[in-house]
Amino acid sequence: MFVRGWLVLFGYSVAGMVLSVGSRTGKGAEGKPADGPLLTRWAKDVSPDKALPEYPRPQLARKDWLNLNGLWQFSKAEASAHPPFGQELSERILVPYPIESALSGVMRHEERMWYRRIFDVPKNWAGRRVLLHFGAVDWEASVYLNGTPLGTHRGGYDGFDFDITDSLKSDGAQELVVGVWDPTDQGSQPRGKQVLKPGGIMYTPTSGIWQTVWIEPVAESHIASLKIVPDLDRSNVHVTVNASGAKSAAHLEVLDGDQIVAKADGETGAPLDIPLTSAKRWTPDAPFLYGLKVTLAGQNADAVESYFGMRKISLGKDKKGITRILLNDEFVFQVGPLDQGFWPDGLYTAPTDEALRWDIETTKKFGFNMSRKHVKVEPERWYYWADKLGLIVWQDMPAGDNKTPDAKKQFEVELTRMLEGRGNHPSIVMWVIFNEGWGEFDVPRLTDLVKTLDPSRLANNASGWTGMKVGDVIDMHHYPDPASPKLEENRAAVLGEFGGLGLALPGHTWSKSSWDYRGVGGPEQLTAAYVRMLGTAWDLKENAGLCAAVYTQITDVETECNGLITYNREVVKVDVARTRAANTGQGPRATTLVATSQREPAVWHYTIEKPADGWMKPDFDDSSWNQGPPASARRGRRARLFGHAGQGRTSGFAGKWS
Repeated sequence: MFVRGWLVLFGYSVAGMVLSVGSRTGKGAEGKPADGPLLTRWAKDVSPDKALPEYPRPQLARKDWLNLNGLWQFSKAEASAHPPFGQELSERILVPYPIESALSGVMRHEERMWYRRIFDVPKNWAGRRVLLHFGAVDWEASVYLNGTPLGTHRGGYDGFDFDITDSLKSDGAQELVVGVWDPTDQGSQPRGKQVLKPGGIMYTPTSGIWQTVWIEPVAESHIASLKIVPDLDRSNVHVTVNASGAKSAAHLEVLDGDQIVAKADGETGAPLDIPLTSAKRWTPDAPFLYGLKVTLAGQNADAVESYFGMRKISLGKDKKGITRILLNDEFVFQVGPLDQGFWPDGLYTAPTDEALRWDIETTKKFGFNMSRKHVKVEPERWYYWADKLGLIVWQDMPAGDNKTPDAKKQFEVELTRMLEGRGNHPSIVMWVIFNEGWGEFDVPRLTDLVKTLDPSRLANNASGWTGMKVGDVIDMHHYPDPASPKLEENRAAVLGEFGGLGLALPGHTWSKSSWDYRGVGGPEQLTAAYVRMLGTAWDLKENAGLCAAVYTQITDVETECNGLITYNREVVKVDVARTRAANTGQGPRATTLVATSQREPAVWHYTIEKPADGWMKPDFDDSSWNQGPPASARRGRRARLFGHAGQGRTSGFAGKWS
């Protein structure tokens, strides 16, 4: 049966102020969505004064801040054009929704574009430094304030900031201009699944500002970042406070709710070890988070609020000697969906924080304990909800072509930024460097780099289609039915993609055309097929050493209708109770009758000639047939296929197991 709108939850926010452009003439003047192919229920909650108003960075939060989301001036740009200082631009765009999205009000692609914003700085910020933050801009952003160039940033997935204090006018309106260049798939930069001609598994691009823009006041010496590493074996947490300017003293407090349970004092720039008595562990079933307050010494001291979870991810042997992925030293079979992170109305940008939370809550309702975030880096608040609600995350690096030395260098830069920018989230347990063979290069070196930068997590050198024996897991893709890689001594076996069962529901699709890996006839057939597949996955866990399975996928995306939920999040296509039981190992299990040769050696009796009648009967005398492993049968000459015992895609023999 269809389940409509069965879970709507509201998100946590840090209070802030949202401003809108004073002038509202021109296209997109009212901040209304464009007439897109499909909207979510949350689109109605988006307006110029409610465009993602939540504080965007929960792990480094300040009380004083000003949200610059809302209506901005906008126009197409030429490569050689000068910044439009003091000029009214002809269009309006709702930031932070990408220009191709319906929620932006523009809904078209431009390779080059100008953004312009007029704002005032609160008078009570006088005497403090002011930072301008961008959550993410795709792909190259050149930023100017009051005619002064602040700098240029390249990278579509990582946040960046500028100290704008010296460029501010002493009073009155401030003019912010941002020039953006995004070549999409005409360039070689990391871009995930964005293409100018979307179709199949490739989707509509996201260009320009697509995460929150904000300003906040700080002290002269202020906290720039935190590095938080849980150490469950020693029951302490390592915290490094990175500050601007000269080193200074830092005071740290760890909280369990409102109660302070640990304190530490030390110098910025150096790791501080904070012991925790009987540390509470973070797990998907009990995602406990400690609060963290950090204050620098001195007058008008800078202070931030953060949080962390105490969890450990590692490899170890089970009783059978099989290498397993361990969470807090215990094997947990990880089952989750492939999550592309696309929205029909906002593309890369969820319409609201409630929508972000709904996706993760719904993933949990299905009984999943993990999600693979596929070739996209999400805004910080998505990981906040994963941390808070208890969802294990495999984080992919967004793919790029990597065809030139400069492109390879940029990929490595953005890979490093991903680890640094999202590295404090307890939900993330694995970094996935490449997907299949997309842009693959220097795999051993980059895997070593990831392990050096973050030894506390697992490194997946490539999910699917790679023979490099490096990293912590051997990851295969197998459609549609589950399978397991051949076991290795030092790497865990995981199934990075499988499934792809398709069901397009009229009224909830991106377009009239759709596609899938294998279509089904309706919700009941989809549920039954899904439950059968997960029964096989759990059998592979018991009998083949499989450690994790990733189903394609949680939602439909544009013309790809492989989701358990429609693209607009209106219809859950499967029976939730049966799906949850299957995902948690409580559903029907597959039973292994004969092990495949992938799991243990076997002898195959075969012939490439027409066999005698009755050859399929158990007592048939096949002693005159050829014998050998399955691979030898595959190398036989082409002939007609007799019976149903042929292997895979071979097309010319009859045979059976000995």
